[in-house]
Amino acid sequence: MIKISVSIITLNEEKNIVRCLESVKGIADEVVVVDSFSTDKTKEICLQYGAKFIEQAFLGYVEQKNFADAQAENDWILSLDADEELSEKLKKEILTVKNAPTADAYEMPRMTNYIGKWIRHTDWYPDRKIRLYNRKKAQWEGKSLHEQLTIHANAKLIKLKGDILHYSYYSIHQHIAQFNKFTEIGAEEAIQKGKKAPLYKILVNPIWKFIYSYFLRLGFLDGYKGFLVCAISAFATFCKYIKIRELQRNKK
Repeated sequence: MIKISVSIITLNEEKNIVRCLESVKGIADEVVVVDSFSTDKTKEICLQYGAKFIEQAFLGYVEQKNFADAQAENDWILSLDADEELSEKLKKEILTVKNAPTADAYEMPRMTNYIGKWIRHTDWYPDRKIRLYNRKKAQWEGKSLHEQLTIHANAKLIKLKGDILHYSYYSIHQHIAQFNKFTEIGAEEAIQKGKKAPLYKILVNPIWKFIYSYFLRLGFLDGYKGFLVCAISAFATFCKYIKIRELQRNKK
């Protein structure tokens, strides 16, 4: 049997963290929380659950997650965001892995709860993530918003079927505020990579984003909330490209 350390990074997550910590009971041999100096009750709640609580100024998503993994006592890491929890099916699968692992890393689908509704289509699902892994065979890589767990070339990966349950947005206002922040970061990343925003991309890419997500990925089956997801995602694509164009003009 392996021992698993649950790794979580937080900032003002009192609304979500209890759900996350409750879901790893019976699985976690240790819970490591790396917090960016929360001002709410996140620390108090985590300590009540017996977590190893470490305060660290935010280093960036990649660096913060690698830092959190490095604080764990065990090599096997289950990495979760504070607004996530394990489904019952996924818990059972992880317990099976815990008793007798047959791979170095495990990938699982993530299903998002959007303003009270589970989104089972669009390009939000299955949104597969590698979240259970031997840290000797993997590390977090990428930039800003696009961090991903990369496994070594000789590592074995197995896909699990149970869902990570992700509680994303509680209101449309929150969604719009978040995509405004993310598109600014995304535009800056694009400029750093030398990418451009010609007019045809501003016109075509948002339309294609909606068609792909709403029709080809069956977003219409998720009803009104599915429509909102697809429409706002398309508008976010539009905003990213016009922000890239604005940054290009400012540089000139």
